[in-house]
Amino acid sequence: MAGDTRAELVQAAIDVLRESGFAGASARRIAQRAGVNQALVFYHFGSVNDLLMAALEEVSARRMAAYRELLVAAGTLAELITSARSVFEADLDAGHVRVLTEMISGAQSVPGLGERVAACLAPWRDFATAAVSHVLASSPVAALLPAEEAAHAVVAGLLGLEMLASLDGDRTAALALFDRALAAGDAFDRLRPLAALLDLGGTRKAPVRRDAERIGQDPEGP
Repeated sequence: MAGDTRAELVQAAIDVLRESGFAGASARRIAQRAGVNQALVFYHFGSVNDLLMAALEEVSARRMAAYRELLVAAGTLAELITSARSVFEADLDAGHVRVLTEMISGAQSVPGLGERVAACLAPWRDFATAAVSHVLASSPVAALLPAEEAAHAVVAGLLGLEMLASLDGDRTAALALFDRALAAGDAFDRLRPLAALLDLGGTRKAPVRRDAERIGQDPEGP
């Protein structure tokens, strides 16, 4: 079936990018890996670069699904960091980061490819913003750290850590940073009850309401 062939080509492109890099990801090699005629690469995707972008999008979708599952399960900052560490290691084990680094490398020599790779990564910032807002909603840090800025740092940090660990084959330093982040996250989580008591990171109307009471006005009035 056409759908099966397309999926097989995408998976073959992922495997070839991971094992042979962007330079080695030819239509012939990908088709051989998928066990199909190389003409089907162009029939289904139009070009090798379009197939490679489909491979990157598939890897991104798989990783996004894994992180979404973690976000639903994580109720504290420490839990989110612990879960992120597990996905970080799974990404390295599966070679997902190699696919991304090879596409970024290839984009330097292919006009227009860089913009497409960047567009594929853009949803990660939106997702990270939602994740940070969700976890920090009742934390005293929420009032001090804008979610968008924190999200940008999270995405950049994770990508950087994964790329470095993938390139040198040593994830020790990255895991040590996760350990430090976990300790900090646990400390922030312990502050949540105090933050709720003091109304830090809570509703912004509370100070207004108290001020209104002091001057005898309706807090919800003009």
